[in-house]
Amino acid sequence: MPQDLDQNYQGAFDGHLTFGKASALIIIDMVGAYLEKGSPLYAGIEDALASCGRLLDAARQAGVPIFHTNVEFVKGGFDGGVFYKKIPSLKVFEKGSPLGAFPALLAPRDTEMVITKQYASAFFGTSLASSLTANGVDTLIITGVSTSGCIRATSIDAISHGFIPIIVREAVGDRHKQVHEANLFDIQAKYGEVKSESETLAHLAGR
Repeated sequence: MPQDLDQNYQGAFDGHLTFGKASALIIIDMVGAYLEKGSPLYAGIEDALASCGRLLDAARQAGVPIFHTNVEFVKGGFDGGVFYKKIPSLKVFEKGSPLGAFPALLAPRDTEMVITKQYASAFFGTSLASSLTANGVDTLIITGVSTSGCIRATSIDAISHGFIPIIVREAVGDRHKQVHEANLFDIQAKYGEVKSESETLAHLAGR
């Protein structure tokens, strides 16, 4: 008799991670391209945006390091390589595009690092890993978009670099619910720990 998904994974992929000693918050690519109707990448993730706002406020109050990421390519996407060729809609991130701007709710402060990237993972080709290490961070609270793309890629690279990836369920989003849920399931099974917003807020309040 066929097993359901949970039964199939039980005993093989049911380990858990907990928050470490020092956390940082990263908000990945929460910019106009995913938030503005009419954009080819619009994802309908307004609830995730609101959750990111609450977590950002809590992280600021807790005094933990905060990172924001955005995407920017030179005109024509030469620095985007094959990734840019694979996804034509990435042209919305060419330098100067208004769709690359942060919403007012998540506007970075001068004390918060903005990482501009060209690929899915916030670690690839950036200073994120060295900045986390230099500041004694062992846990990365991951929020933003998209669950199946940059969130998943960043989670895999975080655990590969030795950081504990905490993905906040309400604060990440994707353009389709089934894709979103499938990737959260897979991340929880193999690459990180999916926590609720309330659990994460309680953790930050305890810092």
